[in-house]
Amino acid sequence: MRNAIEFEVYGNYALFTDPLTKLGGEKLSYQVPTYQALKGIVEAIYWKPTLTIYVDEVRVMNAIRMESKGIRPMEYGGGNTLANYTYLRDVRYQVRAHFEFNMNRPDMAYDRNEHKHHNVLRRSLKIGGRRDIFLGARECQAYVEPCVFGEGEGFYDSYGAIHLGSMVHGLSYPDETGRNQLEARLWNPVMKDGCIQFIRPEQCTQVRVIAEMVAKHFDPLQIESADDLLAQLEEGGNP
Repeated sequence: MRNAIEFEVYGNYALFTDPLTKLGGEKLSYQVPTYQALKGIVEAIYWKPTLTIYVDEVRVMNAIRMESKGIRPMEYGGGNTLANYTYLRDVRYQVRAHFEFNMNRPDMAYDRNEHKHHNVLRRSLKIGGRRDIFLGARECQAYVEPCVFGEGEGFYDSYGAIHLGSMVHGLSYPDETGRNQLEARLWNPVMKDGCIQFIRPEQCTQVRVIAEMVAKHFDPLQIESADDLLAQLEEGGNP
């Protein structure tokens, strides 16, 4: 895949919250990461408004295990409550993703340097990302490093197909769709031998409008071009 990266992300805990479990103040993780969670990890490695990140595939390396914890949520009005959050334990995933230029942002046309963005993305991956990496929730700290997708032994190799039911695929924002609304996408993934191949956001047929929203505009004077970022990297800096 053009402009692709392959990396491994791992951590002690993950919480890809099923929104149906949040109604009572408690949280239960999906069994596997959502498209949106993995897209957020790639964007934490490197992202600019010029780019749109697409997650192509994820491979589940470790056995799916759950662990519940008693959590004290922040109560702004005072009080002393306790909620059960159910996390995934000891997680490791291989991810393949790529970027394309965001054609809904003509104001970023000057920064469409494909080769240099790809170089910055790969170099940012080697140093563990440009921002903190976490798996679904802020308390689930994670780490990323380059890998070759498909290498190594996974727990679900030759396991067959596992139907995961209806899951959240992700959120569609106005700056990527050109529509002035925030949308939630649902889909029905199937994990085959530990791998999930994601459909593209526009291929999701189950879409719900959440709210009206206007695309965010960026001041070009506050954005560095890919040429400037790569020059800093070549000089030994860490942009």
